[in-house]
Amino acid sequence: MSKLPLVDAKELEKFLLYIGFYKKRQKGSHVFYKHQDGRYTTLPHHRGRVISRPLLRQILNQIRITPEEYIKLLKEI
Repeated sequence: MSKLPLVDAKELEKFLLYIGFYKKRQKGSHVFYKHQDGRYTTLPHHRGRVISRPLLRQILNQIRITPEEYIKLLKEI
């Protein structure tokens, strides 16, 4: 198991948009993203904070992306 690179909400949002998600709605600092095939996730946008590894793994599970695929796609952006 490899260590996931830490990213902030802006970088993770860019990743989600790159793989086909779109911003559905927002409530406070939490933004809800949805994909055409029905997958969805919520991303907290807190300025100056990185997304923790456990939360990042939870988001990757929700969008059905393996950590290895995530690392590979993150390098493409």
